[in-house]
Amino acid sequence: MSIQFTDIVSRVQKIGDSLLLALPTVALGVVILVLFWGLAWVAKKIVRAAAARAGQPEGLQLVLARLVSWAVVILGVLIALAIVFPTITPASLLSTLGIGGVAIGFAFKDIFQNLLAGVLILLTRPFRIGDQIVSGEHEGQVEDIQVRATLVRTYDNRQIVIPNSELYTNRVTVNTAYPQRRLSVDVGIGYGDSIQHARTIILGVFHDLPGIVTDPKPAVLVTALADFAVLLEVRFWIDPPARRDAVEAQDQVLEAVKNALTEAGVDLPYPTQQLLLHNQTEGRDGDRAEQREGWPSDLT
Repeated sequence: MSIQFTDIVSRVQKIGDSLLLALPTVALGVVILVLFWGLAWVAKKIVRAAAARAGQPEGLQLVLARLVSWAVVILGVLIALAIVFPTITPASLLSTLGIGGVAIGFAFKDIFQNLLAGVLILLTRPFRIGDQIVSGEHEGQVEDIQVRATLVRTYDNRQIVIPNSELYTNRVTVNTAYPQRRLSVDVGIGYGDSIQHARTIILGVFHDLPGIVTDPKPAVLVTALADFAVLLEVRFWIDPPARRDAVEAQDQVLEAVKNALTEAGVDLPYPTQQLLLHNQTEGRDGDRAEQREGWPSDLT
């Protein structure tokens, strides 16, 4: 028992001596790590300032700054490990990173895909922060383009987190990509009314409506001869093209067109149906060659 206890004490002393000998290298590794952490913060500020001077959007500034900061921190961690563990060589680190990178790549494929898509979105800039977009069933204003996802604020004040890979690979409609936007509303007039007269009345209401662009000019087109009305499509342009302006412009146009057509005596018909009843007491009932589709001739 005394021999085993002596061996345990000897081993503990050796471990303690090894720790004491390793303390300077561990302290140096910690100092290196803290130093690179500070360098990463400085590099982040420098990259963001340089991107701002180059006229890059805020989202791209932030992403580039974060990537550079992470690269500096990773480099600091590798150097600190090499100092604390002298047996670790650059070749062993690279081989470990290579094998680990493949495993991490398979495990976090979606994350890296979204990361790359986010960088490409910020570089190609199909849309920017503040734009109003439509992606699938989602529509709203882009509030932030992060590394993994894009934050969209809906018009009813909800937030949607859309993965960047989905936005980059699927169709996206940017409603505010251009300074002007064309809108349209449908109006139906009666078959007995003059199309040209109705067109003149409708175009006349745009002179008193604010927010409607005069160039390009509004237009009224006949789109269909429906079963109850002649359908007219009223086209007009607005500036700016935001969702709020579009809704307000459509409201103003519909109200003004309705009032103007009503005052001019133009009919605004609504769908009607005619129901024909067969007189089952007629003697010719059942004879399709003689049976009439309306009322019988003898109503007495």
